[in-house]
Amino acid sequence: MSESQAAQQAPDAAESTVVVSGIQPSGALHLGNYFGAIRQHIELHRKHEAYFFIVNYHALTSVQDAEVLREHTLNVALDYLALGFDPDEACLFVQSDVPEHTELAWILYNLTPVSRLEKGVSYKEKIAQGLAPNAGLLNYPVLQAADILIYGGTRVPVGADQKQHIEITRDLARRFNRVYAEGDDPVFPVPEAHILNDVAVVPGTDRDDQGRPRKMSKSYGNTIGIFDEGEALKDKVMGITTDSVPLADPMPTEGDNVFSLIKLFADDEKQNEIAEKYRHSDYGYGHAKKELLAMIEDEFAEARARRKELEQRPDYVRDVLREGAQQARRRAKRYMERVREAVGLNY
Repeated sequence: MSESQAAQQAPDAAESTVVVSGIQPSGALHLGNYFGAIRQHIELHRKHEAYFFIVNYHALTSVQDAEVLREHTLNVALDYLALGFDPDEACLFVQSDVPEHTELAWILYNLTPVSRLEKGVSYKEKIAQGLAPNAGLLNYPVLQAADILIYGGTRVPVGADQKQHIEITRDLARRFNRVYAEGDDPVFPVPEAHILNDVAVVPGTDRDDQGRPRKMSKSYGNTIGIFDEGEALKDKVMGITTDSVPLADPMPTEGDNVFSLIKLFADDEKQNEIAEKYRHSDYGYGHAKKELLAMIEDEFAEARARRKELEQRPDYVRDVLREGAQQARRRAKRYMERVREAVGLNY
């Protein structure tokens, strides 16, 4: 094998697990973000080669204020570092600092049927929520695929609502390899979604028009922030929508937003204890909400203190992001060299 051929094969030679995922800086991160994705990121980033990034290009589908986007981007970095992300163990960076993301996305656009994107569940939900049906929103899954494939990602920790997008990524990896790769030398590995089965949907503080729990989402305005505290946190927790059950009657745990949130924080023994209380006449939703409030405060107390310290060190946070981008781009460039060769762009 020649030296140039070895260099071309370097990105995926003897490939092990490569974890890739992003988080959108579209507002304050909430419990849905934490249990749906961030907690997995924190757990995985010490175990494997990993690339985690703040997807500010994706955020442009909903954030069109430059100062707000800059503020949200730095806030996400603060949140990750406060929650335990160690930049010495894995890359943490900003998507726009690695231009290979958008370069690969353009190539993948040309392999993507428009009909596949128009059928996207997430796309339809966003339109129903009032977002403009622009090309960025429609093509969101293709850029997400580029985000993953540019690092040769093999495992993608995401919330359950992103599963369809990962299927699109898998299809595009196969299609690119089929169209452009030669024989048994694929350019991209086909990634797998890594989803926590017990946290399919984190409920918000409200319900839909049919009285069913609705997932926690900034779009619905029903979130509890990871770093909410004091009266702001108390007001959100105590304002969670519940059934109208007389104090003397047992309360149902099934479909109850409060108990569903408690389950995210409590171990099995504590869950059973509170479930038993739900069946007693002297225990009401107010009691359950106070228990949930205490759990949230305890869970994030240390992270909240770390975040306040990091807020006083903005230069350190920016240095972490710059260094993460430099490391990530070295790998991204190697993949783009193979892509340009395969497609014919290196005339």
